[in-house]
Amino acid sequence: MATALVTGATAGIGNTFARHLAARGDDLVLVARDRDRLNETAEQLHRAYGVDVEVLVADLSDEAQLSAVAERVESADRPIELLVNNAGFGLHAKLLEADKLPLQRQAMDVMCWAVLVLSGAAGRAMKARGHGTIINVASTSAWITAGNYSAIKSWALAYTEGLYNELKGSGVNVSALCPGWVRTEFHQRAGISANLPDIVWVDIDTLVSEALADAEKGVVISIPTFKWKAAIFVAQHGPRSFIRWFSRQLSSSRHKQHARRPHLHKQHSQKAS
Repeated sequence: MATALVTGATAGIGNTFARHLAARGDDLVLVARDRDRLNETAEQLHRAYGVDVEVLVADLSDEAQLSAVAERVESADRPIELLVNNAGFGLHAKLLEADKLPLQRQAMDVMCWAVLVLSGAAGRAMKARGHGTIINVASTSAWITAGNYSAIKSWALAYTEGLYNELKGSGVNVSALCPGWVRTEFHQRAGISANLPDIVWVDIDTLVSEALADAEKGVVISIPTFKWKAAIFVAQHGPRSFIRWFSRQLSSSRHKQHARRPHLHKQHSQKAS
């Protein structure tokens, strides 16, 4: 029976991945910071699907804790067949705000460095076995220019494509999932307004189902639903001046929302991974 490891597994996209994987019979290793929520999630999944669920409490911005997760990923005795690098958080600090540099560093630690370390561990172990799957959750924000979050997700996308190149022909599938707008608690925790037309939203179960199917087929960049594929086509082929203008409007709106919700910023940073 296969075992999958999911980071950021107690809520949102990560939790939905865990549920879908358990439903198909995979044993799980769940990683997050909140021990109580991890244990509750593990118990729910074990009770509902009868799979074994291991929990790892870890802050992925902490080098020692990240190393412990990497050791579990690369374990030959208890192999991980599927890795989902999902842990992350919304980042709406302005690039010139000196007092937000620690937050910027934390975001890069969790959404860049941890992805590189864990994907490398998985890639080495899976290549040696000749099979396995790595899914890195990037974002459609990778195609716009909304501050450091876009830069981080652009890195995640480019890194995943580079890892795919290194592992091509090894039997290991590597995929970057680029969600659009998905209804989760992510937006509330990040202080982002959800007052958007229904057409832009992606059902979270559809997202995860398509991501898993794409990964199995060897699709390197997984973009959910036709409407978001069309939106990214426009972003790829439209004028960069329009993308920069659109990104300025989006960033301005989000910063205004965030300024009206300062308590959410503090609460969100405490739940970063």
